[in-house]
Amino acid sequence: MNEKGFTLIEVLIGIVILGVGILGIAGLQVTAIRGNFFSNSITQATYSAQAGVEVLNTVDMNSPELQPGKHNDKPAKIGGITFTRSYTVVINGNFRAIDYAVNWNDGMNRSVSFSTLRLQ
Repeated sequence: MNEKGFTLIEVLIGIVILGVGILGIAGLQVTAIRGNFFSNSITQATYSAQAGVEVLNTVDMNSPELQPGKHNDKPAKIGGITFTRSYTVVINGNFRAIDYAVNWNDGMNRSVSFSTLRLQ
């Protein structure tokens, strides 16, 4: 007999190889989704910190917001994540150093901080 075609074992081996490949792609997809979520979170935190620093750069130097010490800013809730915001003001000669930090938790504690100097 000279029958042409695939045997059951060849088909099963082909299905196993295809299944392993699809599982590998599924794992990569999960990693890509996590990476995109983290990228979105850090982008939102960066925008929030930048906006906070820009507001503080426009405030009058004698205002309560720019007095030395640690200050808490209002938290921001963006995309289901709460970003806590705070800043520290230090007077150093004719300058005020402002360190603005944004913290959040997406399963891990994370933070972004910006620093700026203002001449008195």
